Amino acid sequence: MFELGREFMRLFAGEKAWGDRVRPFADGLTGGDPTLLELLDLNLLQQEAKAADVAAGRISAQDRAQRRLDAAVVWREVARRSGDAVALRKAAAAAETACAGFDPHRRPDAWARARCEQGFSGLLGAELFGDPGLDAAAAAAFREARAIARGGLAAPLADVGIAMVEGRAELARGDAAAAWAAIARFNAPIAALDAMTRRSPAARPLAAEARLIRADLICGWGARLKDEALLRAAIDDASAAADRLDLAYEPLTWARAEILRGQALALWGEAAGDIDAVAAGATTLAGALDHISRDHSPLDWARTQIALAHALQSLGEASADERAYEQAVTCYDRANLVLKAAPATPLRGLAAGERAMCLARSAELTGDLAVLDSAETALKIELAGLQPRRDPVAWALVQLHLARLYEARMDITGKDHGERAAAVMALDAALDVFGDHGMRSLTIMATEALERLRTGPTPKRTAV
Repeated sequence: MFELGREFMRLFAGEKAWGDRVRPFADGLTGGDPTLLELLDLNLLQQEAKAADVAAGRISAQDRAQRRLDAAVVWREVARRSGDAVALRKAAAAAETACAGFDPHRRPDAWARARCEQGFSGLLGAELFGDPGLDAAAAAAFREARAIARGGLAAPLADVGIAMVEGRAELARGDAAAAWAAIARFNAPIAALDAMTRRSPAARPLAAEARLIRADLICGWGARLKDEALLRAAIDDASAAADRLDLAYEPLTWARAEILRGQALALWGEAAGDIDAVAAGATTLAGALDHISRDHSPLDWARTQIALAHALQSLGEASADERAYEQAVTCYDRANLVLKAAPATPLRGLAAGERAMCLARSAELTGDLAVLDSAETALKIELAGLQPRRDPVAWALVQLHLARLYEARMDITGKDHGERAAAVMALDAALDVFGDHGMRSLTIMATEALERLRTGPTPKRTAV
């Protein structure tokens, strides 16, 4: 799979690049070459991380700080693919140890690279576990790295990290003008990484990763603002990243670019009312699943299933086809095979809420109340496991979806057994959170639902 033999031939031939240096064979399957990490499945990647720890801890190890930095990179990739908090803590700890081992006066770029690795571990933690405090810590790490870096990979990586943190912060409250300004911050560091690819093989995947970070941020802006121009820019950025990659050598990064392109294409079609574009996005996502397996990167596989489910929901909404909703529910169930092992990630709450919405719409089309009962039970279980203070947005989303189920039940039965009051209470709670976080589209959705409940026809009340 992934033509592993070809890569190891290159490995044994002695091409072991890391950053701006070439180094001899090291422990593990990749010999310390970060460009080979994505060829390993999760099991082999975990073994590689353990081997990196052993190499860094050996008494005879030369340049121990660099070996700690190498281990941090591998452990962060393990966490990125699995959502494992322990792996992420190991990555952060290894990066911190590496930073302490480098003298910023004698080796400023190595120190800055280790500080950047601390920052990227923080950004990943904020994404995986919904902790905004990690974004602030990451921003501080990137700014310190940028102040020290003299050249090499550290300077553009720090700029990418700063642009990402600032973009995330503005996403909750900014408009289209702020979005384009945030996007422009990535131009210079991406160009710098592109310029380094000839003398530093490690810069190539990092440049692609920077483009994907920008495309993901653009996609978030576009989805929030329903802005077709932003979503089209996300499609173009993801396509540009994929075009610069070789599927045989960089299969996982290529798959991530295709996943993002398919997701942005489906969102653009939804915003533009173009059902063909939504279908094309679903096809792109299904094609990406052919090149990424659950064993290779469980979390990427689960995200792809969720993105495909969302595209299928849009197709179902456009065609009122119950089968599209059934297929979407199947995708959410597949994603849950991975997400049930990572209960702290906000992605699990999002998937549970969207799955319930699919079941609600399916129940409306078929009149099957048993489907609603199942969806309501699943949402209440999910709600019981959420902590409003730690992850208020996920908690509010579940409240929004639960209110939708109550509304669907009243529409189907024509009766009110207390569902209206429960729905209003859930929506009021969700509105407070959406307003505090500047989530305009979700605020509008919740407000419209409240308006329907308060002004719509009153179902006939019957005894419970």
